[in-house]
Formats: sequence, structure tokens, C-alpha cells
Amino acid sequence: MVNTNAEVTRLKDLMPASGRMKTRIIIDDRQSTVVETPFPRPWHKSHPLIINWRLWQELSVSQRDMLFLHNVSWLTAVRLIKPELYQGIAAVGLLGTVFEAFQADAVGILAAGGLTAIAAGQVWRTNTGNQAKLDADDAAIRVAQRRGYSERDAVRHLLEAIEAVPLVEGRGGLNYTELLRAQQLKSRLGTVNAPPPERIRTQ
Repeated sequence: MVNTNAEVTRLKDLMPASGRMKTRIIIDDRQSTVVETPFPRPWHKSHPLIINWRLWQELSVSQRDMLFLHNVSWLTAVRLIKPELYQGIAAVGLLGTVFEAFQADAVGILAAGGLTAIAAGQVWRTNTGNQAKLDADDAAIRVAQRRGYSERDAVRHLLEAIEAVPLVEGRGGLNYTELLRAQQLKSRLGTVNAPPPERIRTQ
């Protein structure tokens, strides 16, 4: 039986400094998933990473490490305030909506509100799409290497965690994003395991 306080302390030590400032670990066995990371709110200084303690203990330590680092990496990578195109459009659209509301211009409100919705939807897709999850896997592997894992072991344990989670949660199998991540990691594992190319002898 794993001690809750000891595990939380260990996980805090595992994550990068940026994660410690932005992430707070919460234990809650009421959720059906092993780990839940709600989409971060920009007005909050730290964001919850919720662990189902009963399900968490079904995974090996290395699997827990990599699953945890993936979620921390995703949380810390979400950019809502970063001055990029769609964030800028969303901000302008929101200001336009407020301005048109004061002007009591129904057409202007609809136009500005629509612009805000489109831009906000793009921000959401960028931060929650498959590429964001794949990027979080890469970041988790890099952090794990700084914590003593070899690249091969980090990739392998993350792959094992992705494949184990549906079984622990009682799901039928991997969802599309998990399948994509697993395929990417298997490809990377094959590259890591491959022996270095043989040097061509010159006469």
C-alpha cells in the first residue's frame, strides 16, 4: 500500500520547477479516470491535477511517473494568454462585443461575438488536439531523462502506461488519441532500440 503523502511529495519532486508553480495535486477517488487534468483557467495561478488514488496504485511506479509527467507537461504547455494570432483575434472580438453592446448595435454584437467564438474555438483545438498530446509526450520524456530515466525506458514506460490505463479504468480499449500516441511511441521505441548503423569501410 502506497502512502499518499509520500507519493505526493515524490511526484512534486519529479516534476519540473515550472510545473510546481502551476500545478496542485489533488486526490479524489470519485472520478472514473486515473488522472484528470481540467482545462486550465487563465485567471488561476495554479491548476488541479486530480488523481484517483485507488486506480493510481494499479500502475507501476514507472508508469505512474510517465503518466504524471505527461499531464504536467500538457498543463504547463497550454497557452491562453500568449500573444498569438487567434488569441489576439479572440481578444479583439471580445472587446468589439463589449463596445457594440454599449452602442446597442445588434448586428455588430453578432459579428464581434461570432469572431470571438471562432478564435476561441481555434485556441481550444490547438491546446486540446492530438498534436498537443503528442508534444506533451515528448516533453514528458525529456523531463524523465533529467530525472534519471534513459530515453528508451521513458518511452517504454509511457507506452505501457497508455496501454494500461484503459484496463485500469474498465474501458473497452484505447481511444483514438491514445492509439495515435501509442503508435508514435512504438515508432520512437523502434528507433531508440535500433543499433547504430555500421560504418562503411573505405579502401
